[in-house]
Amino acid sequence: MTTTQQKAPSLAPRAMLHHPHILVTKADGEQEAFDPAKLEHSLQLSGASSTMRARILAHVMQELRPNMMTEEIYHHAFEILRKEEAAPVAARYSIKRAVFALGPSGFPFEQFLAEVLRAHGWKAQTGVALNGRCAPHEVDVFAEKDGRRIGIEAKFHNDAAGKTDIKDALYVHARYEDLRATPDVSSRVDEGWLVTNTRFTRNAIRYAQCSGLSLIGWDYPHDRGLLTLIEEARVHPLTCLTTLSESEKHRLLDQRIVLCKHVQTTHLLQEFGIKPDRIPKVLDEARQLCGI
Repeated sequence: MTTTQQKAPSLAPRAMLHHPHILVTKADGEQEAFDPAKLEHSLQLSGASSTMRARILAHVMQELRPNMMTEEIYHHAFEILRKEEAAPVAARYSIKRAVFALGPSGFPFEQFLAEVLRAHGWKAQTGVALNGRCAPHEVDVFAEKDGRRIGIEAKFHNDAAGKTDIKDALYVHARYEDLRATPDVSSRVDEGWLVTNTRFTRNAIRYAQCSGLSLIGWDYPHDRGLLTLIEEARVHPLTCLTTLSESEKHRLLDQRIVLCKHVQTTHLLQEFGIKPDRIPKVLDEARQLCGI
């Protein structure tokens, strides 16, 4: 007899589950009804305890008002986690914002993407010059695995409102068709990918599905998006660490240190000016979050 797996019951109080629909505003300006179960799920994924999830839900419901920005809801939850929960939980909850913090240029994002692919068994290089059939191209990330050669365009956005649209999909598809058809065997690719840290427009997805262009967005495809790839391989960006200041993070990024697991020695942290009394906390958070 087959047993159907039951979904875990929500910790949100009954009053929350039946709270009148309040519209909140997303970063791209779109509005949606606030869903306490969605907030609870993201807290659960970050590792927050059931007690902490209930406390944050109750706090957010008290602060909730019509047209409230989802970013403000995030900050309420993050600050409580940062102050009251175990060190890696707030860092894990902030992964999406941490990827935005790799900017303002897209170069650290390309490096980070290459690290994610390496953690999944790919050989990956950034900024590779290849010769197409009709024109030369600089590929953001070039990856190889099991005989497959992939050219990747990394489309970085500095905030959640940015979407990757059909113009980008058309451009990337044309580039990689040129590289697939090149007589230069060393430049030939089997596939082109378009990867972004946000989302794709419906038209971009429709075109990619029709043309055979592979898309990877923050949560696209479902259960195989960028967030899933990050979590599976535990390759969290350096910018996740709550124990480092923004200026300290940027100094490390400037030296192409993009992963928290690369922050693993006292000597390295001292070299970048982090005070000795803070170093144990930084190392402990990095170890818990990234398994170094």
